[in-house]
Parts: sequence; structure tokens; C-alpha cells
Amino acid sequence: MSLTMPTPDAATLGRRAEIIAAMRKIVPAEGVMDHADELRPFESDGLTAYRQVPMLVVLPERTDQVAAVLRWCNERDVKVVPRGAGTSLSGGALPLADGILLGLSRLNRILELDYDNRVAIVQPGVTNLAVSQAAAARGFYYAPDPSSQVACTIGGNVAENSGGVHCLKYGMTSHNVLGLTLVLMNGEILRLGGRGLDAPGYDLLGVVIGSEGLLGVVTEVTLKLLPKPEAARAILLGFPSVDSAAQCVADVIAHGIIPAGMEMMDRTAINAAEDFVASGYPRDVAALLIIEVDGPEAECGHLIGVLEGIAAKNGATTSRISQGEDERLRFWAGRKAAFPAIGRLAPDFYCIDGTIPRRRLPEMLTRMAEMSGRHGLRVANVFHAGDGNLHPLILYDANEPGQLERAEALGAEILRACVAMGGVLTGEHGVGVEKRDLMGEMFSAVDLAHQQRVKCAFDPGMLLNPGKVFPTLHRCAELGRVHVHRGALPFPDIPRF
Repeated sequence: MSLTMPTPDAATLGRRAEIIAAMRKIVPAEGVMDHADELRPFESDGLTAYRQVPMLVVLPERTDQVAAVLRWCNERDVKVVPRGAGTSLSGGALPLADGILLGLSRLNRILELDYDNRVAIVQPGVTNLAVSQAAAARGFYYAPDPSSQVACTIGGNVAENSGGVHCLKYGMTSHNVLGLTLVLMNGEILRLGGRGLDAPGYDLLGVVIGSEGLLGVVTEVTLKLLPKPEAARAILLGFPSVDSAAQCVADVIAHGIIPAGMEMMDRTAINAAEDFVASGYPRDVAALLIIEVDGPEAECGHLIGVLEGIAAKNGATTSRISQGEDERLRFWAGRKAAFPAIGRLAPDFYCIDGTIPRRRLPEMLTRMAEMSGRHGLRVANVFHAGDGNLHPLILYDANEPGQLERAEALGAEILRACVAMGGVLTGEHGVGVEKRDLMGEMFSAVDLAHQQRVKCAFDPGMLLNPGKVFPTLHRCAELGRVHVHRGALPFPDIPRF
């Protein structure tokens, strides 16, 4: 389906021409895209149900260019949407028809690998996997590893506070970033944190990480590097029911073991991944656990034995231990390819991201099966089981009238259930536009007003990535006496397919 854009009036065309001319002075050569064919690839991120062609795309190469672009736009009330690789699954990089899309893909250099201080200093356009590849020769790596790590960028990871299969032991992006350079909407350049493990003053670094591009544009990041562990071993466990696999997860944590990674897949996801990658997954099980331990060789051997015992008590019917690095990576290859593998089962799928307490996994899976039947849509499940982060994949066909709306309704019901169980709306994908209207499930109007006051401190004109995260946007001057409707600003329309 194509998007029909309204014909802009003469005043809009004149303003667009002025903006393009100004941007070409700041970012010369091929750094500004304004032709329709050039803009179309930027019309959506990974949440492809929502699309909007941007007014123009600007691709700076340096921090000073980013600062100049933002300063010019701030002085003239021009909206700006930052974008990394466009792998966001929550619509965080959805463009605006009357705003600039600020692409950061050309800021793609690893500036320094400081092994003495165990840090890497990188630009936001560097891909996640590239950091570990660059540090591998000296025996170091970067721990957060989203499934999209071959494509997603460090800047996007910072914006969404991304995790990955190893976040259970090593933490999210917020636990692995020591400093960053942030350009504010008025063009000011801030340096937050540094190479040390802590810095005095307010934790503004913690405020910015996970702020989804609403507070500033990150142009440099200092990452924590870790030495590769002496050994890493994975165990593949198959279970006759999802409940028994979920109970195994709870028992592992209760036993005091913190695996490097612990992932769960249901039967639909198992078979799709096996068809796609051939990782050697058993097909005769209802649920699969992949558990990895790392550290000294002796410790890994001991923990694998303990895990075998815990799994056996929970009725595991399959137990395979990786016998080398190639097999360990093969175990993970199927899980990391689960999303594209599921894409072969239906024309479209909608990936949800919610988190619940681990002990409620069996109950949640039962409820999701009931919801799936009621909405008439299949759901494949993959989980960061160790921290309760769910990624249900709702299968649908956008060409069939009403199926997208049913998929969204099912997704919203799942997320409401996550909150009701004591969980949260998002574990790592962010709020963006996808979960914006569900924020009231978790936060009161007062809670949201306080969060918006933080945005006002960084971006009083509300020009940076507007229309994201907050279900009701308020003028900064009104927030001192805000209630749920007072001072509300209209959102830009969000075209949807």
C-alpha cells in the first residue's frame, strides 16, 4: 500500500526550500536528501505498520554539524527526528512530514580502543557487533548483544537502552555506557560521564540513556569493554510443556545461578528457527531453553552439571551440552535468527516487548494462548526468560482487512496483562509511538507530567522527536499546574498501513 501525501501549499514549499538551502550550507555535498525517491527508504523504522515520508533527510558527519543543524532548527521552530539504523520496533524513528530526519549513519567510526581503561570510544553510527569485532584481537568484547546487533547502532542502543541475550548477567546498555557527548536542541554540546566508573553530580547519563531521542542527539559514546571469559558453555534443554520450562527458569535463579544468558522459545518458534538455520533444535518438544554459563573452565563445568540436574527435576526430555565454540554459537544462531525465521510463517508479524516477573511466566503464557484464540491470530513466543522480557510475535496478513487492527488489539491486551502482573510495558524496545497510548496503564497524569518536565529542561520548544512516548503532550509553561487535559498540544498525524 502506498502513502498519499497532501499537496503542500506555496508557503510550505517556500519554507521547505529555505530549510533545504540552509541545511546544504551546514552539511554539504550528499549530506542532504530532498528528492522523493531518496526520502522513501526513510519512511519507517522496524515498526512498518506506521509510515511517513520526512520533509527531508540530513546526514551530518561531525558533532559540530549536528550542533549547527539543531541550533538552526531551534531558532526557527523546525522539528527534528533523530535516526540510527532504523531497526527500532516501536516507531521511535518515525519521521514527520513537517520535520527534518537527522540520520546519524555517517558518524560511524570507532575513535579509540583504550585497553588500559577497558573502554571503547565510538560514534553513534557504529554497529553493535562492530565494537566486539574490533576489540576481539586483544581479547575484549562489548557485552550487550541485541538480536539485531549486526545492523543496529550504538546510538540507537543508547536511545532505547537495548539489552540482548546476555543482559541477564551483564546488564543493559545503561550498565555498559560510561560517558557520552550529547547535543541539545539549542546546539549546546554536553559531555556526560567519562572513562571512569562513576562521576559526581546528578546522574544525567542515566536520564539520557533510554530517553528515545527526546532529550538530545548523541554523537559520541564511551563503552565499557569486558575481557572475554576463559570459557563459555551452553546447554540446550527441551521440555514437554511451557510450564515445565518456565519452572526450570525460576529454579535456576532460585538456586543462585546467574547465567550469562537464558532464553526460551515455544514450539512454533523452535520449528521456524530450525527450518531457517538448522541449529539442531529438537522438534518434539513444547519449549526450548538455551542456558549459557561463562567464566573459569572449572566453574562452567560445575554449573553445567547443576543445570542438568535442575532441568531433569523439571522433566526435561532433551539435554545437549555444547562441545566446542562452533556448537555453542550454533545453539545461539537459531535464537538470534528467530525474528526473520518467523517472517516465513506469515506475510507480516508484530513483535511485542513487555516484561513480567519470572514467576508468572506460566500464567502469562496460558493467558496469551487464550488471547490468541480469541483474536484469531497465531502467536510465536521467544523470551529473554532470565529477566522476564517477553517477545511475542503476532502473525497476521496486512492485506486482509482488519487483521492489522486485530494484531494491534492483541498486542495491547498482552501489554496490559504485563502491567497488571507487576511488569512493565517495555523491556528494551522502547515506547515510541507503539506504546505511547498505553503509558496511562503504568503512569498517572502526575507521573507523566513530571517526566515531561525533564524533557522541558532539555528541549523547552518540544521540537526534538515530538509525538513519541507521551500520550498527552503539554506546553512547558503549563506543567506547573497540569492535570490530564490542561495545556494539551495536538499530536501530528501518524499515517498507518
